[in-house]
Order: sequence, then C-alpha cells, then structure tokens
Amino acid sequence: MKRHFLIILIVLFQLSVYAQSKKEVKKHKIKASAVSVIENGKTINESKTIFDANGNEIETTDYSKDGTIKAIHKTKFNSEGDEVEDEQYDANNKLVEKKLTKYNASNDKLEESYFDAAGKLTKKHTYVYDAKGLKTERKTLDAEGKIISVKKYVYVTK
Repeated sequence: MKRHFLIILIVLFQLSVYAQSKKEVKKHKIKASAVSVIENGKTINESKTIFDANGNEIETTDYSKDGTIKAIHKTKFNSEGDEVEDEQYDANNKLVEKKLTKYNASNDKLEESYFDAAGKLTKKHTYVYDAKGLKTERKTLDAEGKIISVKKYVYVTK
C-alpha cells in the first residue's frame, strides 16, 4: 500500500511540474519539463516539453509505453504569443502534418490549414465571430473547399 501511495505521489509531483501555466514557466525560467510514470519499478517516459523564453511550448515529444518516440510537435508563435505553425513528426523525425494558423487584427483565430508531408492541403477550419468577438462558428472544409462539418457556438448571457 505504501508503495502505491509513493508511486502516485511521484506521478502527481511530476504532473504538477509539467502542468505549469505559461505564466509560471516564464516566471521560473523553466526551459524544459518531462513527465514519466513508474510502473512495476520501471520508469516510463510519457512526454518531454521544451519552452521558449516566453513560456510557449516550442517542442513536445510524446513517447509510447515501450519508451520509443511516438510523435514530436514543433510549434512557432507570433509576437502576440499565438500559435502560427505546428509541425507533427513521426518517430523517425519525418514530417507527418503541418498546421498553419491565421489571426485577424483582434488576434481571433480565423483559419487553420492542415497540410500533409508533401505540402498538400488536406483540410481547413475557418472561424466566425459575432460583434462582441465571441466565436460563433467553426467550419471544417476538405481540400477542395467542400464543407465537411459546421460547429456552432451559442452563449447564454442572461
């Protein structure tokens, strides 16, 4: 019983370090964090994250249960701290998918375009906002621009 409690305590501690807010990462000048689990006396890495000076996650590596790399995400941000590019790589460090994000003058997300490894557009999300700046709709379009789905957002204010 004590052993299980100790394992849970270690995992929770590691998650608390990993789960720091962007503000805390910047304040404490955290450059990287890692999450691992101890199962049956064996340490298993779950993920590793590298941060820039502003606390943005610029690279995240996810691991499989056997400890091998599952995926790597490399992210770029604009001067406002908004994600503008996310590249996903496989275990062999080959590009799998690239996402480019565009924003309007109010820094509201307007569009997310997804590309395959060859640079071909595979799908796109477009966003619509009301006069108050609240997101009201997200459309998903295929590579030809055909609408696949529409997600509506409704807000109750009274």
